[in-house]
Amino acid sequence: MNLSFLSPVLLSLFLSISSIEAQQLIGKWQLVYFDGIDRIRNSAQFREADSATRANMEYRIKNRLESTIYQFTPGDSLRYTDMVNQTIVQRRAQIEIGEGDVLIIREGEMERKAKIVDFDENRLVLEPITKSGNSGKLVFERVVEKKKD
Repeated sequence: MNLSFLSPVLLSLFLSISSIEAQQLIGKWQLVYFDGIDRIRNSAQFREADSATRANMEYRIKNRLESTIYQFTPGDSLRYTDMVNQTIVQRRAQIEIGEGDVLIIREGEMERKAKIVDFDENRLVLEPITKSGNSGKLVFERVVEKKKD
């Protein structure tokens, strides 16, 4: 009996079990960590800056983290905040989860991709896929909204 056909079947079964579906992302996610921030804080420019400049940079970092929210909604759509000229703006996009758990975000002609490197009910870790390579990991935590009585 030839069992060579069994390997591709088992592999596709494993991949279908382990892949993430857009429905699992539905909800609000807050950015809590971006490892690119560590690179900024460890840079000579940051370390050598005067205390007022460092405080200003820390304020901007904190503001960026607190303001970055991804809200995945039914229908494979995403509402998210973005910074344009130091102003927070709301954006809408369509999403798709591609092969290898790659999150594809489409807004008009623009397309961004990020590998979902870790995911569970309360934590989402994305690694943007860019032409330049290493842009760092973004760590999001699910926002649990308190129910009103």
